[in-house]
Amino acid sequence: MNTVFLGIVIFLCVLAVFDLVVGVSNDAVNFLNSAIGAKVAKFRTIVAVAAIGVFAGAAMSNGMMDVARHGIMTPQYFSFYEVICVFLAVMVTDVILLDVFNTLGMPTSTTVSMVFELLGGAFAVAILKIVHGATAADGTLLGLGNLLNTEKAISVIMGIFLSVAIAFAVGTVVMWISRLVFTFTYRINGKTTAYNGEMGGLTSSSLKIGIFSGIAVTSIIWFLLINGLKGSSFMSPELKQAINANTWYILGGGVLVFSVIMTILSAFKLPVLKFVVLLGTFALAMAFAGNDLVNFVGVPLTGLDAYLDYTANGSGNPDAFLMGSLMESAHTRAIFLIFAGVIMVLSLIFSKKAQNVVETSVGLSRQSQGDEMFGSSPVARSLVRNSNATSKFVARIIPDSILHWIDTRFNSEEMKLPQGAAFDQIRAAVNLVLAGLLVAIGTSLKLPLSTTYVTFMVAMGTSLADRAWSRESAVFRITGVLSVIGGWFITAGVAFVFSFFLTNTMYFGSYIAMALAIALAIYLLVRSNLKETKSNTNTDDSIFMQILAAKDKTVIWRLLCEHICSGNASRLKFVIDTYGSMTDAFLNEQYQPLRRATALIDDERKSLKRQRKQEILTMQRLDSMQMISRNTWYFLGINSCQQMLYCLKRINEPLREHVGNSFLPLPEAYHKDFIKVKDSVLEIYGRALVMIETGDFTNADNLREDCTVIQLQISDDRKRVMDSIQSGTTNLNTLLLAIHILQESQELIGSLRHMIRGMNKFAGAGE
Repeated sequence: MNTVFLGIVIFLCVLAVFDLVVGVSNDAVNFLNSAIGAKVAKFRTIVAVAAIGVFAGAAMSNGMMDVARHGIMTPQYFSFYEVICVFLAVMVTDVILLDVFNTLGMPTSTTVSMVFELLGGAFAVAILKIVHGATAADGTLLGLGNLLNTEKAISVIMGIFLSVAIAFAVGTVVMWISRLVFTFTYRINGKTTAYNGEMGGLTSSSLKIGIFSGIAVTSIIWFLLINGLKGSSFMSPELKQAINANTWYILGGGVLVFSVIMTILSAFKLPVLKFVVLLGTFALAMAFAGNDLVNFVGVPLTGLDAYLDYTANGSGNPDAFLMGSLMESAHTRAIFLIFAGVIMVLSLIFSKKAQNVVETSVGLSRQSQGDEMFGSSPVARSLVRNSNATSKFVARIIPDSILHWIDTRFNSEEMKLPQGAAFDQIRAAVNLVLAGLLVAIGTSLKLPLSTTYVTFMVAMGTSLADRAWSRESAVFRITGVLSVIGGWFITAGVAFVFSFFLTNTMYFGSYIAMALAIALAIYLLVRSNLKETKSNTNTDDSIFMQILAAKDKTVIWRLLCEHICSGNASRLKFVIDTYGSMTDAFLNEQYQPLRRATALIDDERKSLKRQRKQEILTMQRLDSMQMISRNTWYFLGINSCQQMLYCLKRINEPLREHVGNSFLPLPEAYHKDFIKVKDSVLEIYGRALVMIETGDFTNADNLREDCTVIQLQISDDRKRVMDSIQSGTTNLNTLLLAIHILQESQELIGSLRHMIRGMNKFAGAGE
């Protein structure tokens, strides 16, 4: 029997390694966002700094293990068997959640999932014990308050969700004050952020940056090093007492000393803000590892401790041996923490997801207007209307002179950002310092705050204070924030329910149910890692980011043409691949390619919609007279791409129904003509693709004439099929379907003709 439990504990530890890898790949990139968004250093430099912070935080995360031990349940009333049921249900639920939420593309959080999984599993066992009339040692009946650490559980849950509001509010206030002090144009590193090249005074700029950096560095060192080291062995009680007794002197002295140092360094044109941002990245990475490590290894290591206690003292009776030992604080071996830190660092360095991070928070918090990832919602529209009404009311109270002065401090149009940057270094520093401090405070209070929540909401608060949410984008960004927060609440509910039912299943199903749960987890892990993921190229988004950063209209025009060619070339490649796969699937009676095509076409239509919006936003930044003569040709080209996708959709739907219902295939006598039409369509699209990729429209007229020829040929083929219908020798439904495909193929060719004409005219290469 002990061997079975040993196998379960080993499996829990294996899942912990998997959680470490996936957690860092998906969640830990939150602390990379600000440094990457402000372009303060090369990606590998930012990752190296974060890796050091992750390792340091992992080595000092011992105190947080208590959450998994007795933060949610009261283990002294739980048997070893019941604890194993809860822990296994928690880890299996974690795998299921990861698979489901990744498939749906919804945001999730390891902190929230872990807390609510523990709560759901412990609640399931508690209900069973209450139903069976469980009693304490003195014979009194046990209630829910005895079996669950309700006070601690409520504080943990409240800490997680209150951190959302607190992080947003603190981020908004601190960023607003910081922007009043600095504005968007300031002198830094001997350069200026002003687009017109005007330099601020060296003394005043250095002093402001020095004081700001001094406060930031002091805060980081105090909360992450002092608080983080309070649990370390070399922090004697006398030293702790001295620190607590002189807190304000230490803080005040730190601010004074570091402000002087940073002011001097800034005066010598050294990159002080870059240092603060990188230090903040280190701090947040350290806080992440110290706070979130419990989400990955807390449950498995607690399970290991429970197993060791059971084998030593359990007398072979897992149902009767109570886990009072888990009421003690964790004393996790350093080797486990170091091993976890090594895995997290390696995952951070080598994970492709981390290396190709394009986080939602960067898009929602960028300074410039651009392509919005979310639509609008009734709640967001209501919030925007009410906010506008409130701001107008406040504006009537505040004197005009003060309002005018505040407006001059938020001069974002005069700011010049580094190429590809989403915001400046001031906001990046505020993001990192505040997020790091909030998570560190939660860690010092042993509250497992979600790094994802705190980082995201601080970024949203600072972007709101920076007026990055304009009247044109506010409703979309609020919808995005609400969507992400909604995903967090869904995570909590699903985690609780899944863990509740899994724990019940294992409790009653015993070892058979446990084995099935382990098999399910292994299957989902293998499927998740072997499943091919679609890799969308980011070329268009990269070009669009360059457009947003550009000020020269000549450069914007060149990038716009490049963006259009890149997007339309991608669309032609998609048509070639999808049309070829659908027609082959029809001839070979294959259903799966047609089923996949349905989702692919919908995704491509969304991609085209995003491309169109990006390009229209870009054209608004060019001279109106220049664009008036070209708008018609642009919309001819982009609408032709849209028609191509509609043609594919109209081809796919009847084909999917026909093949899915196993109706009669296309007669062999028509295969040759059908393949000839398919090859003609693919050949002419291939020629057009080469023309767009090379940007050489010299033969555009010849290609359009060839399109006309192919359309006439398809028309002749369609007439021959219609004549066959009149003879009545072949299945009517199949021939009608063939006619439909030929007709839509003609439309595909016609759309290509229009697109080539529109692109040629838009670029000014044709008449």
